[in-house]
This record gives sequence, C-alpha cells and structure tokens, in this order.
Amino acid sequence: MTESMTLQGWLLLGLGLLNLVLLAVLLLRRPAEPDTGALAATIQAQMERSERTLRQEIADSARAGRQEAAAALATFQQTLLKQGAAASGSQNARLDAFAQQIGTLRQSLAETLSSQLHGLSESNARRIAEVRATMEQQLAQLQASNSAKLEEMRQTVDEKLQSTLEARLGESFRQVAERLEQVYKGLGEMQTLAQGVGDLKHLLTNVKTRGMFGEAQLAALLEQVLAPEQYAAQVATHPESRQVVDFAIRLPGRSSDGTPVWLPIDAKFPNEDYERLLDAQQRADALAVEVAAKGLETRIRLEARGIQEKYVCPPHTTDFAILFLPTEGLYAEVLRRPGLMEALQRDHRVTLAGPTTLLAMLNSLQMGFRTLALEKRSSEVWQVLGAVKTEFMKFGEVIDKVKRQTQTVLNTLDQTQTRTNVLTRTLRSVEALPEAQARQLLPTAAEAAADPAEVDEGGAR
Repeated sequence: MTESMTLQGWLLLGLGLLNLVLLAVLLLRRPAEPDTGALAATIQAQMERSERTLRQEIADSARAGRQEAAAALATFQQTLLKQGAAASGSQNARLDAFAQQIGTLRQSLAETLSSQLHGLSESNARRIAEVRATMEQQLAQLQASNSAKLEEMRQTVDEKLQSTLEARLGESFRQVAERLEQVYKGLGEMQTLAQGVGDLKHLLTNVKTRGMFGEAQLAALLEQVLAPEQYAAQVATHPESRQVVDFAIRLPGRSSDGTPVWLPIDAKFPNEDYERLLDAQQRADALAVEVAAKGLETRIRLEARGIQEKYVCPPHTTDFAILFLPTEGLYAEVLRRPGLMEALQRDHRVTLAGPTTLLAMLNSLQMGFRTLALEKRSSEVWQVLGAVKTEFMKFGEVIDKVKRQTQTVLNTLDQTQTRTNVLTRTLRSVEALPEAQARQLLPTAAEAAADPAEVDEGGAR
C-alpha cells in the first residue's frame, strides 16, 4: 500500500508538470493579442480533462496496485509457508542427525569411561595388593621384633620378680617370725600381767592396800606437776584434830599466826561398791545397778562429809577440799549420778577429781603460783633492769671508743692501700719473675717465721 501511494504521488506530480509544459507551449504558439479569456477557459477545460484523466488513471493504477499487492502477498504467504515447512523438515532432520550423533557420542563416551574405570580398578587393586603385601610383611617383622622384645622383657621381669619375690617372701617370713615371737612374748607378758592383775585384785580387797594405791597415784601426779616445797604429805590441817590428810598443797600467803594455808587432797577408793555396780551392769540387772549406784553415792557422800569435818578449817586451810578418785572409770560413774557433784560442793565444800581432772587443776595452780612469783619479783626485776640500763650506757661509751679506734685503723688501712696502688703503678713496667725463682729470692711467710735471721740476711743481700 505504501508503494502504491508513493506511485500515485509521483503520477500527480508528473501530470502537474505536464500541464505546465502544455500551458507554456500554448502560450508560445498563440497569435498576437489573443483572447485571454478564451485561452484561460481552454486551459481550464484542458486541465480539468487532464485531472479527470489523471484521477481515472490513478484509480486504475491504485486498483491494479492493490490487486498486484494482494497477489504478491498471497504468493509471499505461500512461499513463506513452503519455506517454513522446508526449514522445519530440515531442522527436524538436523535434530535427528544431532540426536544420533549424541547417542553415538554417549555410547562411545560410556565405553571409554567403562574401559578407563576398569583399568583404574585393576590398577588400584594391584596397588592395594602391593600395599597389603608390604603391610603384612612389615607387620610380620614388627610382630617378630615385638615377640622377641617381649620375650626378653618377660625373662627380665621373671628374673626380677623371682628375686624380688624371694627377697620379699624371705623378709615377710622373717617379719612374721619376729611378730610371732613378739606375740609369744606378749602372751607371756599378758599371762604375767593377768597374774599381776589377780595379785592386784587380791591386794585391793584390803582397805588399807586400796588406800595406799590411791595415795601412790596421787603422789605421782603431784610430783609430776608441783615442786617438792609446794606440797606436803600426811599433814594435820585442822589445829584441833590429829587426823592427817594424804596430801596438802601449800598455797602462797600465810595465815594470821604465820602458818601456811593448805589445800587438802584426800584419796578414796570405794572398790567394793564400784565392783558391785560393774557386776550389776554386766548382768544387765537394772534394779541391782540402781541399788549399787545409790550405795556408791552414799559412800561418796560419807567420805566427803568426813573430809570436811577432819581437814577443812579456814583460815588455816582453804574453804574447800579435793576428793581424789584414783581411776577414771570410778570418777565417771560418780559423775553419772545426777546432782551429786553439785551437792558435794554445796553441802560439804568438797570437789571431786579424777586423774585427768586433778592434773588439769594442778597445772592451773602451778600457773597461778608462777604468776604470783612473778608479781613478787617484779620490783627486783625493775631494779635489775635499772642496773642493766646503767651498765648498758657504759657499754655504749665503750662501743663509741672502739668505733673511733676502728675508724682510725680503717683510715690507716686506706692510706696503706693508696701507697700500695702507687707502688703497683710504679712496678707495672717491671716484668714479674716465675714463682719458683721468686721463692728463691724472697722466702715465704712460713719460712720467714721459721728463720728470722736468714730473712734478715737475705734482706741485707
């Protein structure tokens, strides 16, 4: 359509130019002084005919052009369909050929990979077999070496174990023999001790012997803690009574008449009541235990009252006394009675004490004695310290004098060192002689001390 419209434009332009040419020709050929109006009419009529002719030709030409374009378009469509069908068939043929090539290439590639994998598997299998063989060989060698070393170690360990076992067994048998011998000795000693316990039990059946046992233990405790002048035995602490207490501790200070103040300590050992209590406890007889315990309590109360009446007499003594029970078991049984110890202290001014408790009391008293002694000697100590201060001031003066003398000696030594340095610098250019030759010319200090005359003679030389 675009080409036909362009062709119509060109045709109209051509017709216009043709009209102009015809007009020019007519003007050139007209006679002189023609009729202008007729000429114009003629030209106008001719132009209208030309225009109608041109339009008819343009319409015919456009119709023919449209027919040609429709025919050409149909031809083009048929050609395009044919070319598309041909291209589709050609492309299908090429795709089929390409698919066949791809299938062939895939098959060849699969065969190639299969062959390469097969070869690689065989190569890996061979290498693994070689590595396995090498490892088995090395493991066999290592096992043989380890077996040999283990055998050597086993032999060495067996030898050492055998020797150690023999030594240990010998030592163990020796220790067992020694222990058995000690056990035999111990059994013999236990038999002797049993006999001695029987003898002691037999002795303790006597009241006087039990009293001696308690006194002996009390004396041992007092001797262990106190000095001999701090206590006395068999002391009559009550001025109006001839009864003597087993032991009395001499306290610091004196009464109004100049006699010392005593702390009475009496040992009691109610063994029969205690044995009845132990026998009832072993038989698990609660009633007998209570009866024996009450009997023991009554006996202790009687002993405490007797101690108060016989030995406690302030100001000659302290306002209390100590009842000593020589065994810890007996002391524990007495303490087990509720309110007994408080009642003895409140009613009879008597304090119970076992071996351990009495030892603690004696240590406390000893510390008190030492404190009082220090307080009494404090004035003497101050006097001694004053004298020491005076002597120390004199000692300081002597130290100052020695310091001054020492400083003088040090100054002299510094001067000597200075002169020695001067001589050393002066002799720096002199060559030193060997030690042996120097000894020949100059004797040593020991030789000089042994023979002073020779040294003087040598020095003169």
